[in-house]
Amino acid sequence: MSGENEFPSILYNWLGSEDYLSLGLLVLAAAASYVVARFVLGRLLKKATKLTETKWDDILVSRGVFGQLAYLAPALVLYLGIDQYPGIADVVRRIISAYVAINAVIILNRLLSAGQDIYQLSAVSGKRPIKAFVQLAKLVFWIIGMVVVVSALLDKSPWGILTGIGALAAVLILVFRDTILSFVANIQIHTGDIVREGDWIEMPECGADGDVIEIALHTVKVRNFDKTIVTIPTHKLIDGSFKNWRGMQDTGGRRIKRSLLIDQTSVRFCDDGMMARLHRIRLLKPYLKAKQMEIESANTGLADSGDNQLPVNRRSLTNFGTFRAYVKAYLDENAKVRADLTVMVRQLPPTSEGLPLEIYSFSNDTDWVTYEGIQADIFDHLLAALPDFDLRVFQTPTGRDLQMLQRRVNAPNDANDDAGGNSGQAAAN
Repeated sequence: MSGENEFPSILYNWLGSEDYLSLGLLVLAAAASYVVARFVLGRLLKKATKLTETKWDDILVSRGVFGQLAYLAPALVLYLGIDQYPGIADVVRRIISAYVAINAVIILNRLLSAGQDIYQLSAVSGKRPIKAFVQLAKLVFWIIGMVVVVSALLDKSPWGILTGIGALAAVLILVFRDTILSFVANIQIHTGDIVREGDWIEMPECGADGDVIEIALHTVKVRNFDKTIVTIPTHKLIDGSFKNWRGMQDTGGRRIKRSLLIDQTSVRFCDDGMMARLHRIRLLKPYLKAKQMEIESANTGLADSGDNQLPVNRRSLTNFGTFRAYVKAYLDENAKVRADLTVMVRQLPPTSEGLPLEIYSFSNDTDWVTYEGIQADIFDHLLAALPDFDLRVFQTPTGRDLQMLQRRVNAPNDANDDAGGNSGQAAAN
């Protein structure tokens, strides 16, 4: 029985009051203040924000900024009313101070999140994302808040606690090494405009080849074209190298760089029959007219001998050079090729796989699917046009090619065998 009456007597002596009714009323008042602030004033505030045309107040409500403020009401009531209980006033005030510090940090974090959402509504947000800075600010606020909480509970000065933490600076730097590197990288990324959300970047060592969807404090998220998500440490974008295709997207033209491999044995001088046929090609008429005048002028001084009639001894057109001119004229006329950007058709050094004729130009659309269609249409047409110039595409022999070659080799032998058999039969007869 003595044990049952011990705690009430200790609490009675601690409170220094003759009854506990006032303490209960104080706690009840604190709870009532929370109910009024959260459910009455909070609902009135939500209705008021819906009546306005601005969006920032709606964002503040959705982020719970005003709702979190309601948690400060009971703390304020307890802090003001605890003076009548000197025995517990000091302890309660410490706890309330720590409680207020934690709520203040939460409110500041929600304000930062709301500020980020409001910033996302502006046109500048696409070029200058602030998510990394918001995350860093939240981290700083939490560190400061924890210092204030510890100082309030221990009734010590925050500067004294920070001095003690300073002795652990080396350990903290080691612990937050990645955070520090990421923060510095974020500053360099945003000040130098190295990468933005929406940019197409290519970083093979990290398996990234797609659009940047998020730039955070510690990581950069990239959605690859196969819809996989690659997470890259932010400082990797500064330490390593990557390709940013933003310039292509801003220009509005996507590069076409592909070659036709021509069989070198099909390259020859143009004879009269071929020239007559080529003159029927509409895109070649201006080129051939100018080229023929130039060739006739160059060959005027040559003696009219048999040797000089050979194309190799005179200036002459080749089917390959004429085809190159045709490709250039075709690209210049194609509405899906950017005429204001580089349009070039060049002959590359011969290889064992043929003579490369490279097309270097830009499509008028950067969409991947559309771009591939434009590129395919161009090369489909050029492949189909090659026979008109007596040119052949180089292709590694297939099994069918080898079968046809074998049949050609065996055909004379089969014919001889048939002839021998028939003569032998005639002799027997």
